[in-house]
Amino acid sequence: MNKNDKRRLRMDKDDLDIKDQIDYCCDNPRITSSDGEIVCTNCGLVRGKDLIEKEVRAFTKEEIDQRKRTEVRWREFGPRTVLPTTRKDSMGHNLMPKGKALFSRLSKIQKSLVSSIERNFWEAKPKLNLLTSKLNIPDHIKESAWKIYTVVAKKKLTMGRSIDGFIAASLYAAIRIHEFPRLLEEVCDASMTPRHTVHRSLGIVVKEVLPELGLKYKPITAEQLVFRFGNDLELPMEIQKKAINMLIQASKNGLSRTGKDPKGLAASVIYMAARPSVYRKTQAEVSEIAKITEVTLRSRAKQIKSKLFKK
Repeated sequence: MNKNDKRRLRMDKDDLDIKDQIDYCCDNPRITSSDGEIVCTNCGLVRGKDLIEKEVRAFTKEEIDQRKRTEVRWREFGPRTVLPTTRKDSMGHNLMPKGKALFSRLSKIQKSLVSSIERNFWEAKPKLNLLTSKLNIPDHIKESAWKIYTVVAKKKLTMGRSIDGFIAASLYAAIRIHEFPRLLEEVCDASMTPRHTVHRSLGIVVKEVLPELGLKYKPITAEQLVFRFGNDLELPMEIQKKAINMLIQASKNGLSRTGKDPKGLAASVIYMAARPSVYRKTQAEVSEIAKITEVTLRSRAKQIKSKLFKK
């Protein structure tokens, strides 16, 4: 007997087993998959095994929800089990009044075991995820921001203060630590928090939290903003390099940057570098991108021009 005959014989036996199982099953079979086996819930006959095949790809949210086979990931903080609010048991029957009172009491006990810092995290983590997704922040910066905020919450610095302000401040501090080109105004607008609230919270974070973590706050420089504004204005690299050279030359000639907003310096050199070329931009366009006024743009351009052509 060759291998093909053995394979056919084995397949015939499997077919006979399946037919026998079908014959032994009840008249009204209800087939379900439970614990990796195909079972008839009416008579209890095990009809086979439900083996997991190769993964099916999913591209949309609906496909992911339909095709996923794993359970919900455990929480990073707080209780990992939540008592349901339904008033029915596992069989779908309504609970008796005694059972309802029991689960109500258990729910109150569980809520009392949750600490204030865990409730703070429950509120803060979704807000941080939403804020980072709005600003398109990389994951490593988001992790640093969450680490900063956890220290803020553990030191109870949020008591009597705005949680939204500290979330925005922690994110902006992480942005400045990693030198990512984002402005404080953008963080405030995305979080819908007043700037003075974020600025006050940022001062507390820089003074009390960052030294404890061994992190260094690096203020944004005008050179970094030149490339950021140049890309937003769709200027070629030649114009951006020319603007950088103008800023460096003005600094060598005695331009003082103390007390001056880096946004104004970067916007002014970009405006001056692009003005004689075909990529000329108006003062309104540059000031809108840099989030400054046209008066500031003209005054900074005048100061830089006086240092560039200094005799």
